Amino acid sequence: MGSPRYHIAPMVDQSELPFRMLCRRHGAQLGYTPMFHSRLFAESDKYRAEQWSTCQADRPLLAQFCANDPEYFLAAAKLVAPHVDGVDLNLGCPQRIARRGRYGAFLMDDIPLVEALVSKLAKELSVPVTVKIRMFPDTADPSRPDVAATVDYARRMEAAGAYLVAIHGRTRDQKNAKEIRADWGVIKAVKEALHVPVLGNGDVRSRADADELMAVTGVDGVLSAISLLDDPGLFDDARCEKPATSLDKCRLLTEYLQLAKEHRVPMRMVKGHVHHLLGDWLQEHTDLRDDILHNGRELTLDRLLHLAEEMGRRIEESGRDHPVPKLSERQLARQKKEAALAAAVAEQQREDAAMEGIGH
Repeated sequence: MGSPRYHIAPMVDQSELPFRMLCRRHGAQLGYTPMFHSRLFAESDKYRAEQWSTCQADRPLLAQFCANDPEYFLAAAKLVAPHVDGVDLNLGCPQRIARRGRYGAFLMDDIPLVEALVSKLAKELSVPVTVKIRMFPDTADPSRPDVAATVDYARRMEAAGAYLVAIHGRTRDQKNAKEIRADWGVIKAVKEALHVPVLGNGDVRSRADADELMAVTGVDGVLSAISLLDDPGLFDDARCEKPATSLDKCRLLTEYLQLAKEHRVPMRMVKGHVHHLLGDWLQEHTDLRDDILHNGRELTLDRLLHLAEEMGRRIEESGRDHPVPKLSERQLARQKKEAALAAAVAEQQREDAAMEGIGH
């Protein structure tokens, strides 16, 4: 596996093979697959065929699973073991579906089960098992971390056989990364407590952030998720000099689409990357947006390549790096309705004031 520092975080439907290959071309050194459901992966050929793909150049690679049954976890892991450098247990997903399915961050409520999952693979799988965890909240003040409980949790993962521990510096209830800063202090405490490699995750929005997180906490590497979707070249040395421009993102999209032609994935994954990389420009150039939204089965990779090239041409002609979104018909109608309501309220207030004046 070597000593990679810049990691593509696992993202459902978004850290798929062509996206991993794109990020690797631009500075990423290790990729996680999207999270797979271990039971479905073990039992369903159709599920595996749609969700899982790799290639010789896609290394080092960690395949991530959610699991709550050691036997299913091992069965799924054995299917990918010949093609990966390790298998990761998702202990960080905070979404409602994870609560219902009893996996991800909600296994923090049953640490003996987590230990059994990790131990099973550590003893019986041919490649290492790794984990990705979150912080425990303070019971008295959930907005603050319980550093001791988090460190103890990480130590128990190491003792169970985890080859590597990645920690997201937020609790499972702190889902809004834009409003809640990651706690790098807890990441540092975990790194100082363990002997195995530790990765830090949280607030890595630029190459500078990545390097700062490693410098501040001493972690062996960092993960980025949403910010990589917005700029797959985030880890590139070029980003040390300046952030990606809108034209850079158009070029990255073109590159991604070419990779998607080589490594086929479901169109829903492709469209997700189109929207992330073109962003608000689709709100300005609504004809291109509508071409994506309304063509359904007729939408092809070649059509999207043409769209990306056309968007690049329009951005270059505009001379701007920021879009000026147009309002949709629905937004315009809502604005007119709100304006009419405000005018009616103002008129009523004027009438009330006039009547009050007459009364006096």
